Order: sequence, then C-alpha cells, then structure tokens
Amino acid sequence: MTRYRGPKLKKTRRLGELLNFTQKQSIRKYSPGEHGLTNKEKKSSEYSTRLKEKQKLQLNYGISNKNLFSYVCLARKLSGSTEQNLLKLLEMRLDTIVFRFGFAKTLPFARQIVTHGHILVNNKKITIPSYQCKLNDKITILKTDNSYKLIEQNLKIANLTSLPSHLNLDPQNLSGTIENFIDRNEILLQINELLVIEYYSKNL
Repeated sequence: MTRYRGPKLKKTRRLGELLNFTQKQSIRKYSPGEHGLTNKEKKSSEYSTRLKEKQKLQLNYGISNKNLFSYVCLARKLSGSTEQNLLKLLEMRLDTIVFRFGFAKTLPFARQIVTHGHILVNNKKITIPSYQCKLNDKITILKTDNSYKLIEQNLKIANLTSLPSHLNLDPQNLSGTIENFIDRNEILLQINELLVIEYYSKNL
C-alpha cells in the first residue's frame, strides 16, 4: 500500500477516526459498501483484523507499507516494548512534531511545510518529513515573511489546549522544544499497535 491519495472520508468510515489523516467526519456511520447494515457485517478474520490495524497506522502517519515495516524492524532493535517503540518513532518524525505543535492543520499539510523548507531543527533547515527528531531538539520557523505568515495563520486555528505534554511551545516566537517522548494516552488513535507488530511477524 503506497501513500493514499483517494477519498479520505471513505477510509475513515471503514477504519475509524484518524485525526492525523483528516479531521473531517462523515455523516454516514456505516462502512462503505454495507448500506447501513452494520449488524450483518461479516466477522473479521485474525489476518484482516491485523491488516486493518496496520492500514490505520499507515494512513494516520501517511507512510507506505515499506516504510512502516522499516519502522517495525527498527523498533525491535530498541530496548523496551516493540509496539511502544514503534509509536515513539512515528511520533518523533519531524512532520508529526510540526503537526503536534499546531504549525499545520493536518499531517499532510505539515509534510508540505517541511518539504518546502519552512522548518528549522536546532537552527538547521530540514526538508525531510521523516527526519527523526531527538529529545531537546528546538523547532523553529524559517525567518521569512512567507514562513511566519503561514505558521501564524495555522496557530490561530490550532487547538493549543490539546498540545501534548511532552512538547513545550512558545507561540510568540513560533518555536517549540521536544522535552520528552509522547505519552501513549495522548496519542488520540484507537489502535492496537501489537496487532501491527503481529502482522509483520512472519517477515521479521
């Protein structure tokens, strides 16, 4: 599965709410193709359940199947829980951090902001969305009128009350610092990450 570029609400109706992917909500509460007969949906097999969780994680963070597998392999090499390590790696991506700070309305938009060179990490321009941030990294904005105007507009509509506790934002100076790893409870994604690890287990 490559990066998805199709109808977003169709995906969220099937997989559930994916706030990084889109914040729009469908008025239809049933899965596409089921015509509202949710009580007659077929019981999912173990494989399809794992596949669904894997797809949810892919779409929420906007990564390909190949990239997600690479993250799983890296998570296994780190000490501690593999599934928790996986989420930490995804949450420490630069595009995710930019989104969490409220510098972008959605994760896809955060990816564009990074790619277009609006973001600095420790005063160095980084244009790679998948760049792995580290603890105590300082995220700032390129000192141009266009960059400042863009980020200021996004911050005005951002819900700063939902800023994760591991981030320290200075909205006046359009900068922020990563003070810790995100707490699992602050990742607003209904997913069983262990099933994602199990999905790839045969290839590990």
